[in-house]
Order: sequence, then C-alpha cells, then structure tokens
Amino acid sequence: MKIDGVAHRSIWLSENGWSFHIFDQRKLPWKLEIVEITNADQAAAAIKDMWTRGAPLLAMTAAYGLCLALREDASDASLEKNYKKLLETRPTAINLRWALDKMKAAVQPFQGKDRIEAAYKRAAELCDEDVAINSAIGEHGLLLIKALAKKNKSVNILTHCNAGWLATVDYGTATSPIYRAHDEGIAVHVWVDETRPRNQGALTAYELAQHGVPHTVITDNAGGLLMQQGKVELVFVGADRVTRNGDVANKIGTYLKALAAHDNNVPFYVALPYTTFDASLESGMDIPIEERNYDEVRFIEGKDGKTQITDSPVSNPAFDITPARLVTGYITEKGVFSNLSAAYSDAA
Repeated sequence: MKIDGVAHRSIWLSENGWSFHIFDQRKLPWKLEIVEITNADQAAAAIKDMWTRGAPLLAMTAAYGLCLALREDASDASLEKNYKKLLETRPTAINLRWALDKMKAAVQPFQGKDRIEAAYKRAAELCDEDVAINSAIGEHGLLLIKALAKKNKSVNILTHCNAGWLATVDYGTATSPIYRAHDEGIAVHVWVDETRPRNQGALTAYELAQHGVPHTVITDNAGGLLMQQGKVELVFVGADRVTRNGDVANKIGTYLKALAAHDNNVPFYVALPYTTFDASLESGMDIPIEERNYDEVRFIEGKDGKTQITDSPVSNPAFDITPARLVTGYITEKGVFSNLSAAYSDAA
C-alpha cells in the first residue's frame, strides 16, 4: 500500500540484509516513525508492547526476530530459548505460534551459517505468502460488495479495530475487499469504530485516508444505532483466532457488533487467512484471552501526550469471543464460506 504516494510493506528487511524495519504504530496517526529491529529481545518488545500489531504482522515480526536470534547464536539451545521467548509475547493470536512453528521446522535440519540462511529464506517466503493471501481475500470479499452495489448508490461498511495493511504485510484482511472496491470505482464508505482502549480505529482511518476511501470515525457504541437507522450494509472484521466450530476471537467489542448486526439483519463477515484458523480448539471458550496493562484504560493517549481519566480499579481484556452463530460468513483466501470446515478441512 502507499503512504504519501510511496509504496510500502509493513515489514521489510534492511539493506544490510539482516536487520528489519517496522512502523512504530504507537506513534501513528500523528507521526510516521520507522524502527529498525536488530535483535530478538527488541522484536519481542515490539510485539508485546505493540510497536507492531495485528495477528499476521506480529507473526512475521516473530519470524524475523527468530532470524536475528539465530544470527547471534545458531545453536539448538538458542533456537528453543528464543522460540519460547517470542511465543510468550502475545497469547491470543494463533498466527504467532504458526509462524514460529514454520520457522522452527525450516531451520532444524541445518546448523551454523546454513541455519541462518534457511531462517531468512523462510521468513521472506512467509511475508510473500501473507501478501498473496490478503490479495486473494480482497478478490473474494469484493464480490460481496459488488452484489450490494447493484442495489445501493453507496455501500456502507462498518469495521472494528484495525485489520488493514498495518496489521498484515500488505493489503490487510477486512480492508482488502474495501480497497479493491474503491479501486474499481464502487462507491464505498466505511464507519470506523474508534476501538478503545488503544484506539486502533485511528490506524484504520489513517490507512483509508491514504488510499482515498471515504470514511467516518465513530464511537464504539454508535454502530448499533447506525444499523437501526439502515446506515450499515455490511460489517467486516478481522480475527486473531478462529476455532474449529467457527467461533471468533477478535478485538474487544467485536461480539457486541455481531449482536447488533444479527438483531438488525446486517451481514457480519470475518476476514481471515488460514493461519488464523486453529483446528486444535473446538470452541472460542478454549481461547486464552490476553489481559493487558491497566494503564491502557486509565490513560488516554493523543497527539499531545497522555491524560489520566480514572484512578479506579480496571479490567482490560484485549479480546472477546463472537459465537459462530452470529457470523454470516468467513472471507478466506479460498473463497467465502458459511462453514470453515469446507475451507480448512486439511488444516488440522
């Protein structure tokens, strides 16, 4: 995707061939700051402290983080230690484990310099695969927008959190069909939930503005009213993990959007790559829910810094579970499905 007309991916290898760069998403949308990651500890901090975020992108950050660890020490002990260190950074998104497992399998047959080369080769392949998958998700989701565009002058889509190119290597998941529709001249407008407490909606708005897509930022609790008023034709969200029965773990507040969509007969779609599907878990109740730092709620952060808004006790679960019964369909790289078993029957 483009920032100020310049094409970017959200993660890329440095010219030196071993360190890598990401955008510091804590500074967006006010400041575009690029961070160079030079060691595995820094990669782990970037994931845990949300310099970078989004299930697919944090997986790629972990993949390159493992490369950096092996570059310093390519031993089996280093592989195991840093695999565990990176895995423990974020517990809910399954993509992180998937990427680390792929990396581990790719490097285990090798030692020394050959192991390091194998690691960097596999990490680059995983990034390219993510781009191709998200592009395909965009193609399949576009068909849903096109169908509604035949009936409406403009298609109004509500989204929650940021499942855009800033959360992936490129294109995004939930936003990929939106970008495709806009590029084809379809009149789309996006209602962007602010997504408290970290306000990732600002990242989605930043992306959409860069791409020229009409959008409006709304409070997290406004979506239900907009649906009642007939101002939402589709809901598109991403996912951090989807279980075998189709339950969806996504950013806190997604479940409430799904309930409102169901009550108002608004189609609710989840966009996900196969890397987000977890066939090992039967239902969403088995997914570990990350409890994040209470200061994310106690303080609100804006262009001019942080302001404390409460000193009361706080609970800060980062995700919730949307039951499969509330999901109209799943937009995948293989197509749109009402039941994921048809798409990922071989993913167990």
